[in-house]
Amino acid sequence: MQGGTVLGMKFSPRALGLFLHDRRWLIAALIIGTILYFVEPPTGLSREGQIVLIISLVAVILFVTEPVPLPSVALMIIIAQIILLGLDSSKVARSLMSDSVLFIMGSLMLAVAIVKQKLDKRIAYLIVQATGTGIYPICVGISFVCGVLASVIGEHTVAAMMLPVAVTLVTLTSNNPKEVKGLAAVLLFSISYGCAIGGIGTPSGGARNAIMISYWKDFFFDPTNPETRRFLVDYVTWIKYAYPIFLLQLPLVTFILFAVFKPERKTLRRAVAKLRKQIEEQGPMKGRDWAAVGIFLATLVGWVTMSESIGLGTIALMGAVFFLIVGLVPWNDMNSGVNWGVVLLYAATISLGVEMQASGAAEWVATSFLELLGPLNMDHGMPLLAAYTGLTTLVTNTMSAGAAVAVLGPIALRTAELANENPLHLGFITAISSSFAYFTAAAHPAFTIVYASGYLKATDFFKVGWRMAIMSAAVLLLAAKFYWPLLGL
Repeated sequence: MQGGTVLGMKFSPRALGLFLHDRRWLIAALIIGTILYFVEPPTGLSREGQIVLIISLVAVILFVTEPVPLPSVALMIIIAQIILLGLDSSKVARSLMSDSVLFIMGSLMLAVAIVKQKLDKRIAYLIVQATGTGIYPICVGISFVCGVLASVIGEHTVAAMMLPVAVTLVTLTSNNPKEVKGLAAVLLFSISYGCAIGGIGTPSGGARNAIMISYWKDFFFDPTNPETRRFLVDYVTWIKYAYPIFLLQLPLVTFILFAVFKPERKTLRRAVAKLRKQIEEQGPMKGRDWAAVGIFLATLVGWVTMSESIGLGTIALMGAVFFLIVGLVPWNDMNSGVNWGVVLLYAATISLGVEMQASGAAEWVATSFLELLGPLNMDHGMPLLAAYTGLTTLVTNTMSAGAAVAVLGPIALRTAELANENPLHLGFITAISSSFAYFTAAAHPAFTIVYASGYLKATDFFKVGWRMAIMSAAVLLLAAKFYWPLLGL
């Protein structure tokens, strides 16, 4: 059959068919959105709120199916707010650049700078020096180090740094992957789950944390009311709430991994000896290495001591600027290493979340959810927290954690108000349980990175993931029941 031209571009019927097949979910999402746009809004929901929910639904479909690059979804969200809601473009533009977005941008830049220093083997040797050569304590040590690092610089950075650590230990044990399948699984999953559970520990552990902090401030803080200062959650306050939950999960992670996978070795004595020799050949740390460590530690101190006064984002950018000024990382490497589309994606979803609150959409969804939970006696107290833990876990396994919090955050906070619950507690429940995406290799950036090593199968993630989800949810709810009330917030 003959082809034709569209906008000067040639196509054949087969090429057009393939194009439409690849974009089928985009077409389906737009059709669904168009149909809902012409439907009368339900009772209690404003027209603006209905449009916001339609935009959110279309965005969620595109997040899950990815028929187009995700940054293009962010651009569609921005355009839809201006055209469909009639918002002033300058207002939408201002809503895109909050401190949380600056923080995400600066954290990604810091991640690139740290990876460039290539300290992976030294970190591996420090771990085994502290834990000894037994496989069980080494796995605990890897999870702990990954968690601590992921809580301050982001899980994808830590996974990229630590993957060579685990692979080095595996390959120094045996060059035949079949002989060390169980060993590779516990070491690699120690990295991925250490990163996943550690990312909840501090505001800099993930975009989801910064997004929730931004929502608390935007929705509840009033400069004229001193009582609302508790909603200005700083670095230390977040650590008090979340870090013990990370620490409590550490030994349970290793226990679950060893119950599911059976390592072929009980000790890595030979591998550690070979690693020690490689470190000795590498020589002592140089001035550039110490400078990188110093800038990173200074940034961490800044987050702890000055985040309330100048913002987390400003401090993150200062750290990135120092790496550039000192010359530890060229701008071209920083520019090519940072996924700027991720920054745009989070900026757009946060902007949509703010509009969801302003339009009343969050209140309507929250009210409807409470009415659904009412007959089950789950519309208050611990049952409500458990319901949001389950809901967020379900949603975050279909999209990124940041996007899940951006969508569910306003709804959860409005639910807290309607149910007369503490917005801080329900906000932490939503942010922390958004890290419980354990079921697939694509659920977390850290999972994708370790899966790329070739030692794991896709089915391995679900095999251990459902156990991890139950454990994490139980620890979170126990902390909410017995520990958080002691903090007095």
